[in-house]
Amino acid sequence: MIAVRFFASLRDAVGTAGLDLGSSRMPADLDGLLCVLRERLDGEAYAAITGASVRIAVNQTLVEGNAALTAGDEVAFLPPVSGG
Repeated sequence: MIAVRFFASLRDAVGTAGLDLGSSRMPADLDGLLCVLRERLDGEAYAAITGASVRIAVNQTLVEGNAALTAGDEVAFLPPVSGG
């Protein structure tokens, strides 16, 4: 299973804090995960999580580009951080 988590505004856009993908739908990498999410989410939600300023963390480590995934991984979609 891969745990997918959405935070802050992304959670609001997707309508849930997370999804758990079982072994029958478990992608091998982030690109595969995005394909699965494209099928499961509506267009606006998918656009929100794939925005240019969204960061992705695998097991609490920020990644860029494609990354391999294995059973038990947690993938977090993080919106832009703002502050003042």
